[in-house]
Amino acid sequence: MKQSCSRREVLKVGLVGFSLASLFRGAADAQQKAPEQMVQYQDSPKGGHQCSACSNFVAPASCTVVEGKIGAHGWCSIWTPK
Repeated sequence: MKQSCSRREVLKVGLVGFSLASLFRGAADAQQKAPEQMVQYQDSPKGGHQCSACSNFVAPASCTVVEGKIGAHGWCSIWTPK
């Protein structure tokens, strides 16, 4: 069974992706950070990944892209290996 998408659906997905990319690019340029809720930050590791092993983590408790106090054993959806 072949599933098709309407032009409107494709444009919506593209706009959301562009908006997220702009947010993170703008955050880096303006030294603004993403809210914890937007990146699904949690205080515990997920799938063996934790903030202390992320390239964005700044010891002892911050992040270059996520605002707020960030725990070394936390995790978020933009986790990037060192």
